[in-house]
Amino acid sequence: MATRALMVLGTASHAGKSLTVAALCRILRQDGFDVAPFKAQNMSLNSFATIEGHEIGRAQAMQAQAAGIEPHVDMNPILLKPTSEVGSQVILNGRVLGNYRGVDYYDLKQQLLEEVSAAYQRLAARHEIIVLEGAGSPVEMNLKDRDIVNMKMAEIARAKCLLVTDIDRGGVFASLVGTYALLEAGERERFFGFLINKFRGDVNLFTPGIDYRESRLSQTCLGVIPYLRDHGIDDEDSVSLERRTMRPPTDDSNELSVAWSRCLTFRTSRTSPRLKTCRV
Repeated sequence: MATRALMVLGTASHAGKSLTVAALCRILRQDGFDVAPFKAQNMSLNSFATIEGHEIGRAQAMQAQAAGIEPHVDMNPILLKPTSEVGSQVILNGRVLGNYRGVDYYDLKQQLLEEVSAAYQRLAARHEIIVLEGAGSPVEMNLKDRDIVNMKMAEIARAKCLLVTDIDRGGVFASLVGTYALLEAGERERFFGFLINKFRGDVNLFTPGIDYRESRLSQTCLGVIPYLRDHGIDDEDSVSLERRTMRPPTDDSNELSVAWSRCLTFRTSRTSPRLKTCRV
């Protein structure tokens, strides 16, 4: 029997795709299925070393553990580590390919598409179900012709798609309706429902909103997931880092206060030494 594929996409970054994939992997595992996670391209400074010595995103390692299997490089064939606002170090199949600016990276699309497709096929040959994760939003219209991680990957895997949205950040009606509206007709047919993630409050007061979405989108609301705190999963991207708040020190002299800093290294000219500026 052919491997079945389910893909989790989000209306934006930090919507909860990684945790949703992990949850689905654990549920399917508990139900007796041989399941594995997959993300064609991840962007994160947090990486994980497999037992073979390959580098992948920590989220895929966590998802593999949820599925009860050993993390493998085929689960995340491309890992991007940002080196500046316009460039990243590219990890391909667990090894450093080089440093690329965004515009140069996209020139590699055909090669990268072949690599992620091959990695997926290898993984699918070993497992019964693959749960794929998208990146950011599937309807970034300026990037869709170069997409190798969202709808193009859904096409390669012949995956059914689930859309996750983050209600805690606000604008959940517009984000859902807008995402479905920007999908092409063939892409929209892959979707079978949506999840409302990071909900706080009384869900009974939210029921009219669910009814409106289901009617407007002709899609089923598959669940309303409560806001989870302290789940212990590493943050992957700068979105979550920017949203963290700095707490003032307490008056307790016995407490240790620790602050993190973000640093930017730059040159004022080709011959001058590098200067570093930090924000605390």
